[in-house]
Amino acid sequence: MTEENKFSILFVDDDSFLVDMYSLKFSQAGHRVQAAQSGEEALEKLKVSGFSPDAVVFDLVMPKMDGYELLKQIKEQHLAPGAALVALSNQSERESIAKVEALGATKHIIKANAIPSEVLEMVEEAIKEVKKEA
Repeated sequence: MTEENKFSILFVDDDSFLVDMYSLKFSQAGHRVQAAQSGEEALEKLKVSGFSPDAVVFDLVMPKMDGYELLKQIKEQHLAPGAALVALSNQSERESIAKVEALGATKHIIKANAIPSEVLEMVEEAIKEVKKEA
């Protein structure tokens, strides 16, 4: 993998098993990964640490701050500019998909319909699309 194809990814999910699995999968593909187990922790990483990811991959169902609110905060506070914003959730109802699209998500991936290697490919493609449009 060339240096230009290596991306930085922020994973946000309250399920530590999934965070660890996807972090490992993306790291093995050469990407730099940071993880957050809540929307609040993700905002902290984006605001305080100045982490500027190429993609924010987030679950929609999390305690306290859900993925919809996280997405709204990222947009309102102009955090992660130029990043692909990818919902990775089992929320597959049309209303959920429409809501994340209306809030500015780049892509919505249904966890149950994709194996980790497919998620990796879809996130990489979403990043490339966002970079192409910039």
